[in-house]
Amino acid sequence: MAQLRETRTPRRGWRVALVSLVAFGIAAGSAGCTMEPGSAGTDPSATSSASPGSSASPEEPPTPTVAAIPATVALSPETGATFVNPVSDVIAEVTNGTVHHAVLKETATGAVSEGELDPDSKKWTATTPLKFDTAYTFDVTVTDTAGAKSTEVSTFNTVPASHVADAALYPGADSTVGVAQPLEFNFSEPVVNKEAVENAIKITTSTGQVGAFRWYTDQLVRYRAAEYWPANSQINVDMQLLGMDIGNGMIANFNKNYNVNIGNKVVMEADAANMSVSILINDQVAQTFPATLGDADFPSASGTMVLTADKQRYATFKAASIGLKPGDPGDYGSVDVEYATRLSNSGIFIHQATESAMPYLGVANLSHGCIGLSAEGAGWVFENMGPGDIVNTVGTPNETIAPTDGFGDWNIPFDQYASR
Repeated sequence: MAQLRETRTPRRGWRVALVSLVAFGIAAGSAGCTMEPGSAGTDPSATSSASPGSSASPEEPPTPTVAAIPATVALSPETGATFVNPVSDVIAEVTNGTVHHAVLKETATGAVSEGELDPDSKKWTATTPLKFDTAYTFDVTVTDTAGAKSTEVSTFNTVPASHVADAALYPGADSTVGVAQPLEFNFSEPVVNKEAVENAIKITTSTGQVGAFRWYTDQLVRYRAAEYWPANSQINVDMQLLGMDIGNGMIANFNKNYNVNIGNKVVMEADAANMSVSILINDQVAQTFPATLGDADFPSASGTMVLTADKQRYATFKAASIGLKPGDPGDYGSVDVEYATRLSNSGIFIHQATESAMPYLGVANLSHGCIGLSAEGAGWVFENMGPGDIVNTVGTPNETIAPTDGFGDWNIPFDQYASR
């Protein structure tokens, strides 16, 4: 039997198809990812310079520069200011920056004031008090957020001398006076704002005693309690007036805090009817002396007077000082006396009697209102009595002296004493 062979048809068509598909795929891929000539996808020269195993990163763009906001500084007082109160704050305050340097100085002398900077360096404040009647230059350099510096200057003047108010105080600091001494304040300018001034003067005593002010004029005010100050006590006076407008633009130029010491209670009881004086220390009789007081034409003042600080070992009295002229009844011309202790501004003294009056001590009143004593009596008063001690006079037809003729304050009842 003949052997049959399987006839195989050649696969030429498949091969052609495969080649066509491959060609089609290449064409399709090219159509989907077309690269322009010279691109990284087609240019073999566009190769990375990174070393094997590393990855390249693109270069970062530069950070844009932000413009700094200019620093601004506010100065107080403003430049050109006049009548600046010396208690005013001197300040430099910065926004969008810091204080680099600040100098406050007296324009004329160059004297530099102290100051302090806050923790953030944004505010500088002067710590040296300003002076009255002085020109100042305030020079401040500041730095903005970018480090740029700028400078501002303020020039100003404080309250001029024409508007400065002062006060004289009596008795003075740490002095020792008697129990009847009122406190006196003499202002250099009229006080309009009296209540404000009183509130700024704090008076305290070691015994808790309180008192009241009395204004005798717009410039003179005194302070006393209802009763005498207790013996051997102390008064503290605290005056916080610096920078206060006391009225009419007058600015007080001081604060003062001081003590006044009160000594023993020393009282002279002068009896014009009996022509004698008795002196008591802390309510105990220490001395008694015969005396001569004012005569019928010039009777001694009645009531309570207070010794002043004026003492003259030798003094000359002139009749003209009390208004007497040559030829007037009672004109005594001029006489010399010893151991003179003043009681009033108008010329009332305790003193050694004149030689012609000595025989009349305890017998007749011959003086022009003074209290005449023996050398022993006047000498004892001169040595042992002082400002603030008391002289009570009775047995005389005369009225009390005016409150400001010396210190006649105690002749005014306390419920009528306080005034403005």
